[in-house]
Amino acid sequence: MAATWAKAPDFADQPARRAAVQAQTVVDKRRYLEEGLTPLRCQACRSEVMVRKSSSHQTSVQWTEPPETHCPVFAELAASGGRPGRPDTCPQLEKTIKWAVDEGVIDVPK
Repeated sequence: MAATWAKAPDFADQPARRAAVQAQTVVDKRRYLEEGLTPLRCQACRSEVMVRKSSSHQTSVQWTEPPETHCPVFAELAASGGRPGRPDTCPQLEKTIKWAVDEGVIDVPK
């Protein structure tokens, strides 16, 4: 039997449930994309990012502007035809994040 893909239900026939799902989506989006983020400037190029550590091994970084506009590592990648965002980050930003964790600027849940 061939596998088929089915879209998640939109609950068009259940307005109360649809409203509840939409409300929870807003909460989830805020939780995963905004909460717990700490503004941080790279000590090398002064690019500003938002950082969250969910564990000692997991780091979320959100750029406030396109990375190639301020970070020389990403600018070089863009100029050479590379796609910015391919590496997880630049080495200087990694050092800045490590410093921020070591100094207690960014909390790491235990």
